[in-house]
Amino acid sequence: MDKQAKIELEAAVLRRLIRHFDEHKEVQNIDLMNLAGFCRNCLSKWYLAAAAERGIDMNYDEAREVIYKMPYSQWKAKYQKEASPEQLRKFEKNKK
Repeated sequence: MDKQAKIELEAAVLRRLIRHFDEHKEVQNIDLMNLAGFCRNCLSKWYLAAAAERGIDMNYDEAREVIYKMPYSQWKAKYQKEASPEQLRKFEKNKK
């Protein structure tokens, strides 16, 4: 596989992952963190870091909007639920 094909495949996979998260808003970030060790916010930070590495001017809110498909404050108000005590316990345990 040539370099361009690899880049295109990786980009397609990221687009599919973002679309998958968008289609499953019921999956909370804390659940993702507890299960996989990353969440939508992590993707936003990785996106922002990649932009910075390439000299692209972007801020965290702009990167979040790419991942959340809307302003984060709007997504949070519509879809984010308060974490349960069990979710928080698991999160704290996994942080260590």
